[in-house]
Amino acid sequence: MQPQALRTTVIGSYPFPSWLEQAREHLDEFGANDIAEMRDDAVTVAICDQRAAGLDVITDGEQTRFDFNLSFYGHLSGIEMEGESPRRFGPPAHDQRGRHRITGELAAPLGFGCVDEFQRLERLAPAGTTCELKASVPGPYTMSGRLVPNDQYADRYAVTEALLPLIRDELSALVAAGCREITVDEPSMSCYAYREDRSRLVDIFNRTVEPIVGRCRLSTHLCFGNFKGHAVGLRRYAPMFPDFLEFKVDEVHLEMASREFSEIELIEQIAQRRDVAVGIVDVKSYYVETADEIADRVRHCLRHAPAERLAFAPDCGLSQTARWAAKQKLANMVAGVQRVRDELGMPGAAT
Repeated sequence: MQPQALRTTVIGSYPFPSWLEQAREHLDEFGANDIAEMRDDAVTVAICDQRAAGLDVITDGEQTRFDFNLSFYGHLSGIEMEGESPRRFGPPAHDQRGRHRITGELAAPLGFGCVDEFQRLERLAPAGTTCELKASVPGPYTMSGRLVPNDQYADRYAVTEALLPLIRDELSALVAAGCREITVDEPSMSCYAYREDRSRLVDIFNRTVEPIVGRCRLSTHLCFGNFKGHAVGLRRYAPMFPDFLEFKVDEVHLEMASREFSEIELIEQIAQRRDVAVGIVDVKSYYVETADEIADRVRHCLRHAPAERLAFAPDCGLSQTARWAAKQKLANMVAGVQRVRDELGMPGAAT
């Protein structure tokens, strides 16, 4: 059951402040201490915005990553980073992200930096903060998607198997550092479940999280991609279930708002075995949902799942949404959920 009925949460990423967007293009002009200060400042901004919205769960906004998973390749040895995207012009799409050549045994000698991110979040969160602090980590199947197989790693699954123990070690390190809430993002699994062996995907996921099951609140995020605000996968959850109910998680997050709540009845099936976080804010649209609309969406979800199983969040991370919109969307999301809590006589939001 949810730690708090009708909990409000986020996936992981948050928009960069405009000055950070500018600075990231000129990092060679900054010293190491300048960059450390910049990281602290950016995370402080993300914390401030999320707390101002009144969320029950916050993250560091992934402010020290330039992408929710692409930044992780910089921690890997045994690869040669592609310098330029293969397609640089025209409408934005996933084929502009580039792929990296494997040159040796894949390893992460110093980990992926998630522990540092979480400890920074802990350090910068104001004293007395009651909201939960969450870390988000991409899973190995999603991570494998930008690495080109070779003779040593014959296909995507072989690359996934090489990455799996590295991600597993990172998750264990996070829990050892005191992180009590972790999301393992596997959007590639949801994007390609319709054509892949779903039992194999479930096995990969469960072996990845095995060391931390029962040691933290564990969730997974299933969406259809959001690079530059665009989806990449078949936008249907039906092919994933009931197979994905075998994920060893406490909570499953589903993208719903951008899909006009298509397949919302699926949350009834999920809620029989797992908590479910419903995406009720569309991060791909600049229409700002009102608190009234959010409240109506919460009531709609309550027709299919009990309050003690439900949480609410944006559809996906907010990194592809302008900060002005993200701030208002989060504030209205929390306000709308609180209206329903009030109707049901439930406690208020975290601070």
